[in-house]
Amino acid sequence: MTSRKRSWMALFGAAVGMATALYVGNGQAATADFRDLRVEVVGTGRPVVMIPGLNSAASVWTETCAALQPGVQCHIVQLPGFAGAPAVATEQFLPAMRDRLLAYLDDRQLRQPVVLGHSLGGALALQMAAEQPGRIERLVIVDSLPFFAGLRGMTPEQAKGMAAGMRQQMLAGTKEQWEAGTRQGAGGMSRDPANVERIVAWGLASDRATTAQAMSELWGGDLRPLLPRITAPTLVLGAWAAYESMGATLDSTKKTFETQYAGLRGVQVRMSARGHHFLMWDDANWLVGEVKAFISAR
Repeated sequence: MTSRKRSWMALFGAAVGMATALYVGNGQAATADFRDLRVEVVGTGRPVVMIPGLNSAASVWTETCAALQPGVQCHIVQLPGFAGAPAVATEQFLPAMRDRLLAYLDDRQLRQPVVLGHSLGGALALQMAAEQPGRIERLVIVDSLPFFAGLRGMTPEQAKGMAAGMRQQMLAGTKEQWEAGTRQGAGGMSRDPANVERIVAWGLASDRATTAQAMSELWGGDLRPLLPRITAPTLVLGAWAAYESMGATLDSTKKTFETQYAGLRGVQVRMSARGHHFLMWDDANWLVGEVKAFISAR
């Protein structure tokens, strides 16, 4: 296994280690419950749906939403089962959340929104755009790939078997093993130790069955065949610096992103200089600047 593959395996494999009130300008956040989703709506203007990653709380997007003001209406999603949110039984977590999110767009009459997703949220954003081409105006994907298991050199069939075993192991572990794994997985996710502790707390508050199911679907799935169906202009923002000691470089990591997203016509890939996986915290000004420029482009 190459050092580059080891580094990215660590980054995304560690994702298992991954209600703040929002106030922007003069507008108080409103909270909507919709089919097991809890969505905080902040601001007025262009709709931007913000989806957090595995085990994350909606509040991961608090500062980003504030920085995008004025003229943006944030719809910040709390996915069920993560960070203390009540879990919901589903046979397949990602398709179920994809369908709920698309139904939310229709229910709130959000025409041509921007969808911004981090990690698992990025995978959901891709699935939404592929399921209903033309429904979403623009996509912003933050540190997520369409085929996670490709980082281990696996085929899609091998990935399915590996993911099934991963899920069984996660469910069978003791409470102590789960807590230790959650803490170990959070290491390197952010440059700020306080944020690492926040990620640990979210992971420990998450429903284990939901986390295991979502992780197995991420590792066992391959979204690359869906990419040609996506018509929305897409910006991908990537991180690499946490695994520099394992051989990762900015150029090698960018190539990994570009290779995996090759089927997505017109995709733009940008890399953070020094941020870790939680780029909305570690490289906030850069991320906000990239998002603003991208969603305002004609």
